[in-house]
Amino acid sequence: DPQTGVFTSLKAGQMIVDMTTSTPTLAKELGEKAEKMNVECLDAPVSGGDVGARDGKLTIMVGGSQKAYDELIPLFKVIGQSYHRFGSYGAGQHTKMANQIMIAGTMTGLTEMLVYAKAAGLDLPDVLKTLEGGGADNWSMENYVPRILNGDFKPGFFSKHFLKDLRIALEESEKMGLDLPATKQAKALYEKLVDDKGLGNDGTQALVKLWW
Repeated sequence: DPQTGVFTSLKAGQMIVDMTTSTPTLAKELGEKAEKMNVECLDAPVSGGDVGARDGKLTIMVGGSQKAYDELIPLFKVIGQSYHRFGSYGAGQHTKMANQIMIAGTMTGLTEMLVYAKAAGLDLPDVLKTLEGGGADNWSMENYVPRILNGDFKPGFFSKHFLKDLRIALEESEKMGLDLPATKQAKALYEKLVDDKGLGNDGTQALVKLWW
């Protein structure tokens, strides 16, 4: 808000860091506005969910000046196990969109894997243990499948927020002339979960509820 937001109290020489996930376009607007005020501005969205935040093992994706990034590395070390500057304003948000596109595939994959394995009459904990030892292993499966098997759909990351991110990713893709059919399908599935079933406050692992 231009009347009550953070920019109303900023002074030259200060620094602001936006660690939310929003559009690269907004990040660029914030960075350019800050620059006019002689303020440093970084977009620094994160990945890692509730586990990463709690353990100080987030992945931090940064856009903004090299100078500001270098100054904040000591802080990033405290909350993150991985941090990298990808370019100027908006580059951090673009990287987060790449991250969410990847996760869209892993979430639909782990969901359909469970649906298939259950229909085939397999022991699901044994399936998980076996897949974790092979090429199908991934962070989402390791962290979310045990929650699903325990009936735990509390949000490490809200489904409604993931849907918001997928919409941003597809909007940005269109601006770049890209067609991402798998990501579009993931968005459609999460729209069923969030908009049709009203389960936006469940975690992303609740996607399995479309079948179970």
